[in-house]
Amino acid sequence: MTPTPNLHHLELFYHVARNGGITAAARSMPYGIQQPAISGQITILENELGVRLFQRRPFKLTPEGRDLYEFLAPFFGALPDVAARIAGRASRRLRLAAPATIIRRHLPDVLANVRKAQPNFELSLVDTDQRGAFAMLEREEVDLAVCELESRPPAGIRTEILISMPMLLLLPSSYKVARSGMHGMAVDLPLIRPPAETAMSRLFSKALTKARLDWPSRIEVNSLELVHAYVAQGFGAGLSVRAPGIGIPKGTRAWEIPDCPELTIAAAWRGKLSPLAEMVLDGLRKRAKAG
Repeated sequence: MTPTPNLHHLELFYHVARNGGITAAARSMPYGIQQPAISGQITILENELGVRLFQRRPFKLTPEGRDLYEFLAPFFGALPDVAARIAGRASRRLRLAAPATIIRRHLPDVLANVRKAQPNFELSLVDTDQRGAFAMLEREEVDLAVCELESRPPAGIRTEILISMPMLLLLPSSYKVARSGMHGMAVDLPLIRPPAETAMSRLFSKALTKARLDWPSRIEVNSLELVHAYVAQGFGAGLSVRAPGIGIPKGTRAWEIPDCPELTIAAAWRGKLSPLAEMVLDGLRKRAKAG
């Protein structure tokens, strides 16, 4: 059974046949390779196929060499154009993953600046948390992720902390905090928070453990906006964070949670960032610095 020819050997033969000889091929190759190396690898290809592909002096393709060249020419001839087309499409593509709050509050202004530089860019946005962001980066489904950073990333994923924010409890403005702090709140007020699997709720659980306090949620909602809305309507105390762009609703006040880890937001990516992804990261850095 004839083995499948080595693709590199086929590429070398294509250039030799196209340029009319080994010397001319060595001069026109898109990468550096010496004539003896080309000759040696063509000989290997001929030995594997069991035929002569061309006469050396004067250069002339054999019938078998002509058949092989006509088969290879459409592929290798079109390859530069295909590569350029793919590279052009990739240079316009921007795939981002981030929590919904960041997508809604912070990315629009950043992406508006990207659009000025690349008006025809192609955008994909995915709402996800740290676990989902890291998984998508490992599968190379996104170019850049912004997520809560609670643990070390998998090997090969780079991270850059953008901002760390203190955790808060939103309280009705009329509520007087007792000396017992959260222990008194847990008796007086129902707890409103995001779902238990979110980074904010996990960090708050650590603070409750340190305080030796059991304070189960009475109302679970899937966004900070809803936490704030329900606290403002007097439903209880709400878990929140002191973050850029997130204000304190009228009729409420913020109480910083003691001994609670801060919520850290980071950018994450693999390999070298594309120019568009680099623009997004730079825009996020500026927003985080401005507060």
